[in-house]
Amino acid sequence: MTERVVLAYSGGLDTSVGIGWIAEATGAEVIAVAVDVGQGGEDLNVIRQRALDCGAVEAYVADARDEFANEYCMPALKANALYLDRYPLVSALSRPVIVKHLVRAARQFGATTVAHGCTGKGNDQVRFEVGITSLAPDLTCLAPVRDLALTRDKAIEFATRNALPIETTKHNPFSIDQNVWGRAVETGFLEDIWNGPTKDVYTYTDDPTFPPVADEVIVTFEAGVPVALDGIPVTPLQAIQEMNRRAGAQGIGRIDIVEDRLVGIKSREVYEAPGAIALIAAHQELENVTVEREQARFKRGVEQRWTELVYDGQWFSPLKKSLDVFVDDTQRYVSGDVRIVLHGGRATVTGRRSDASLYDFNLATYDTGDSFDQSAAKGFIEIYGLSSKLAAARDVRFGNGVDLGSQGGITGA
Repeated sequence: MTERVVLAYSGGLDTSVGIGWIAEATGAEVIAVAVDVGQGGEDLNVIRQRALDCGAVEAYVADARDEFANEYCMPALKANALYLDRYPLVSALSRPVIVKHLVRAARQFGATTVAHGCTGKGNDQVRFEVGITSLAPDLTCLAPVRDLALTRDKAIEFATRNALPIETTKHNPFSIDQNVWGRAVETGFLEDIWNGPTKDVYTYTDDPTFPPVADEVIVTFEAGVPVALDGIPVTPLQAIQEMNRRAGAQGIGRIDIVEDRLVGIKSREVYEAPGAIALIAAHQELENVTVEREQARFKRGVEQRWTELVYDGQWFSPLKKSLDVFVDDTQRYVSGDVRIVLHGGRATVTGRRSDASLYDFNLATYDTGDSFDQSAAKGFIEIYGLSSKLAAARDVRFGNGVDLGSQGGITGA
């Protein structure tokens, strides 16, 4: 029986050439797998037919937009996932859902190998291969660009020689990956980290320098998930799409960052994630109202570790699964409304309300009649500071007290 290879297929030059290239190099039959995660562009049926025309024996296509929004973007939102406190894991989130469909196709068509179009420098090779072997340890992985030296020049020559139905002359200076959660742009002149992004880098966002009139939106959450915008019920996918449109019109979600890649190098990336950034801002503020203090403090550490695991391709790891349980538990009372103003590149929260709020007006007010017993504060401070007070007294006793010095103070005549 002829060996079969499942190839993650985008419909572009490299993966289209990869079908025939893999067949020539390995003698295997190739099954192309295209997964729609909201990246836009060509219709899936067009991509499917191109894969078959390029020599694939089968073409598996999947509309995974709702799946991606529900099962990948929403967990990231609950975790307020921002790598290096800024990047909402645009590409990292889409890889595990693609991996899931690659493995499903491999099982369906009896393939023993899964191939992807990643280079040897990026994070995605790790995300794909670790994800694949985490779901199906028996499968092997192949990366034609990395393992078979499929350079762009070779790809163009192969496509021309075999008259493949793919555009080979157009050259985009950037490497672009996009989905409904955001858009990632790298390479080209952006590799010089002194160069500023030009207007042609951006697609999801308009220039925030000249914004339209401010846009106010009320986001309703239930257990950490957006369920309505301005009172109109939405699915997670619809919430992201609508916030992409409204926040994008205000230039929100532009990110220019030098980040630490898993493979050890630093890389300059430009991202656009208008919906993600606006929704995370709203979600964080609702958590401020509804999540208990110590739980919230601990969650911030969990969020960072969760984000790093996902960035590093460990979506299916035991630790990531355990952290999911904790994050989900923290969302029990994260329900309510957040009013957010979108304008000029910023998403600003201006109001919040929740039936599960821990904010007590009568405790917080400074007006007469507040219910906070201020007389209890003195004893609280004495006990709270007792440990530090005893340690400071010991320092003084052993000659290690704080040297207050005389600089900047009043000196005697």
